Amino acid sequence: MVRLIAAAATAALLAGCSTMESMYGSVVHPAPAKTYEGALVGANDMTLYTFDRDPAGAGRSVCNGPCAANWPPLYADGGAARGDWTVIRRDDGRMQWAYKGKPLYYWVKDQKPGDRTGDGFNGAWRVARP
Repeated sequence: MVRLIAAAATAALLAGCSTMESMYGSVVHPAPAKTYEGALVGANDMTLYTFDRDPAGAGRSVCNGPCAANWPPLYADGGAARGDWTVIRRDDGRMQWAYKGKPLYYWVKDQKPGDRTGDGFNGAWRVARP
C-alpha cells in the first residue's frame, strides 16, 4: 500500500512538471552562420546566398525541386531564433534558416570555403551579407 501511495504521489508530481520549452517558450538556437570576409558562411565555412525571387519576410522559399538541388537550403531543426534570424517552413515541410527575412542557400558549384561562384548567377543570386 505504501508503494502504491508513493507511486501515485510521484506521478502527480511529475504531471505538474513542464518541459523547458513549455516553461520558457520556444528553444532559441544560436545563429546558424558566421561572417567571413564580409559574407555569411555556414558551419562548413561555405558561402551562403539569397535569391532575389524570394519575397523578404514572406516566410517561404520559392526555390524548390530542381532549384533546391542546385541551391541547397540552409536547413534548420526548427525552433526560434533571435534578432535578424528566423526559421521558415519549406514546401516540402522541412525548416530553413532565413536572415533578415530572406531564406539562405548554398551553391553546389562552390568547391571550397571562400568560393563565391554563385554571386550574380542568372542575375538573381547574391552573396548573403550581414
